[in-house]
Amino acid sequence: MRDFLQRWVVQNFGLKLFSLALATGLWFVLAREPRAEVAIQAPIEFQHMPDNLEIDSEHIATAEVRVRGPERVVSRLRPDQIHVEVDVGGAKAGERTYNLSAQQIREPRDLEVVQVVPSQFQVSFDERSRRELEIRPRVKGEFARGLRLGRVVASPAVITIIGPRSRVIAVDFATTDPIDASGVTQAQTFTTHAYVPDPLIQVVNPVPVHVTVMMERISGTSGSD
Repeated sequence: MRDFLQRWVVQNFGLKLFSLALATGLWFVLAREPRAEVAIQAPIEFQHMPDNLEIDSEHIATAEVRVRGPERVVSRLRPDQIHVEVDVGGAKAGERTYNLSAQQIREPRDLEVVQVVPSQFQVSFDERSRRELEIRPRVKGEFARGLRLGRVVASPAVITIIGPRSRVIAVDFATTDPIDASGVTQAQTFTTHAYVPDPLIQVVNPVPVHVTVMMERISGTSGSD
């Protein structure tokens, strides 16, 4: 017993007493440190998304996460340090409701999640679909007297799109940025881009589109004033 006391209590007793006092003082400082609370807007992160599905909702809710903790930690908190994680593994086509709680939040140490708003949100899923879509160039302009727009040829003539099945089916064609062919008298090629108005449809490997505009003479005109 004497050896135990000598080794673990008496030996370096002053240093151990100082360490105990320092730890106690630090605890008192931290315990009395001012607390603060802040609300952070964070995007919802979908985890384990099935490979055959696409999100069919244009507006995905963000979450307002209220966290509380030591003022020194809260004052340095960045929005990218708060993560709202929702497991969508096993989801199927259709509308689905998910709950949001503190269990879905990843936050820095020393912080406590007080509230998550909204507590629920809905998202719609659809099967992923892919198809080729015709490109129809948009050509405008004031043409010389006696001339009119003849042929318009796009190269490539089609693009490949991918997205939620119902939206892919609903699109009839892709357009281009407006092409001003004013002043063209024979043929001229313009470089532009294809455009699909649905924001949830992606163009696979987008490339510039070369549009050749060819004019033709209106029957019965000589081309001179």
